[in-house]
Amino acid sequence: MRPSDIFLAIFRFLIPPALILPCYVYFYPVLQGCRFPLAKPGEAACYFGDTPRPAVEAEPAPFRLLALADPQLEGDTSLPDPNAPLLPGLGRWREVGVTAASYALVTEDVPRLFAGYRKRVDLWGNDLYLSHIYRTMLWWSDPTHTVVLGDLLGSQWIGHDEFEHRSERFWKTVFKGGRQVGREVTDVSGKAGILGQDKAWRNRIITVAGNHDIGYAGDIDDKRVERFERSFGSVNWDTTFKLNGSTSSTTPQSWTFGLFAKDTTPALHLIILNSMNLDSPAWDTNLQQKSLTFLEDQLTKNTHSPNTGTIILTHVPLHKEPGVCVDSPYFSFFSPDQGGGIREQNHLSSEISSRVLDGLTTPTNGGATRGNAIILNGHDHEGCDVLHYHSPDPNADESRTWQTIPYPTTQTSQYPDTSHLREITVRSMMGSYHGNAGLLSAWYDHDSEEWSFEYGECMFGVQHIWWGVHIFLLLEIGLGVAGLVSWVLEDLGEARKLEREQGRGDKVKRA
Repeated sequence: MRPSDIFLAIFRFLIPPALILPCYVYFYPVLQGCRFPLAKPGEAACYFGDTPRPAVEAEPAPFRLLALADPQLEGDTSLPDPNAPLLPGLGRWREVGVTAASYALVTEDVPRLFAGYRKRVDLWGNDLYLSHIYRTMLWWSDPTHTVVLGDLLGSQWIGHDEFEHRSERFWKTVFKGGRQVGREVTDVSGKAGILGQDKAWRNRIITVAGNHDIGYAGDIDDKRVERFERSFGSVNWDTTFKLNGSTSSTTPQSWTFGLFAKDTTPALHLIILNSMNLDSPAWDTNLQQKSLTFLEDQLTKNTHSPNTGTIILTHVPLHKEPGVCVDSPYFSFFSPDQGGGIREQNHLSSEISSRVLDGLTTPTNGGATRGNAIILNGHDHEGCDVLHYHSPDPNADESRTWQTIPYPTTQTSQYPDTSHLREITVRSMMGSYHGNAGLLSAWYDHDSEEWSFEYGECMFGVQHIWWGVHIFLLLEIGLGVAGLVSWVLEDLGEARKLEREQGRGDKVKRA
């Protein structure tokens, strides 16, 4: 059997998986049925009886947020020192002898060199893996807005050159085609627009500051904040989207009292919040006060308007009791000689969390409060979905704490007489967490006269799937090329052999 027969036989045998596997990689949201929750599901036509019912088309939510969390782009901190000798063992052969130097070369230098190149390839592949998730979800799910919920980069301790290099990878490779939200939006407090009117939002990426971007309260300073804002935008800003009057699920209204008129058009208020220095002690109290003042201003701005829904996009989750999520409450602090500030935290403190929840709940006629709002954050890579609630009992202590339960085990309708608000910690999009993407829909329900929020997820799978399928495709292409080249060379060889044999036969005849 010729080598080409073997190559082409294996190539033909592997054609079915070579066609099937890429279909999953490039169409996984389609195959999994991933989509944004609908504002109104479609209904088929019914012709049973004397009262036929016409078909009802599904109505997509006017606000669809693609939520990605914690990509954590690594860089030079995970690579060997570029200034170190390439093979240090060889440089010590005069000191330790040829045998010991050779042994160090084989057991230390070569494995270290190989590990360095492997890590470079791993970083390159990880960027492409994350880029694949963003590009595929953007194509299939058709979001109106996109957010990355902090920890864009892998460390706040890196130098400025490395920070710029990773930022460039973020924009030019991982989120290629995405654009930073401009200062014409972030620098105008409360800037309002019509939801769906500005198509530029589809390619804008809202970037939230995380601890690996600017640090925790104990190490945030002006320089770290400035370089983040230069590459990714403001750490604290807000914007408002009003619904277009043509939207079928909404009915813009206004009322007039004397010379004063109030616009009751439903609106959605987005708050992008730097939660990294809300708690104390902080290294820079001036920066901390800016975040606290911004938070208080936003909580008293539009959150108490019954027709305004609020979405807070931040990084550190609110306080929860141990066991509710994977991460339990945890704080650690720098030593006094290092400033004594917060070095690490899993959740915000219960005091800050209560201030946020109290500010986001709106009094109703019955005395209870409802949360016409939702909070999205990252930080806990495993993700979590919870409902915060407490009883409005007037005889209870005013300092009562909020309680938290997992959201999938309950529905807010079970708590009609309590203050309640949903918080979603979006699972990380890193490969070890299956490349998750969150899908948040928001729409105004005119019947209940409040905003509705629903959330779904879509996971690609671990990064080894991406690597394995592409390596398999390269192998399949290699087999096909090797088979064709071998087949051509074998035919050429046989033709030349035949020519030589004919030449020898001609010589025999002439003799």
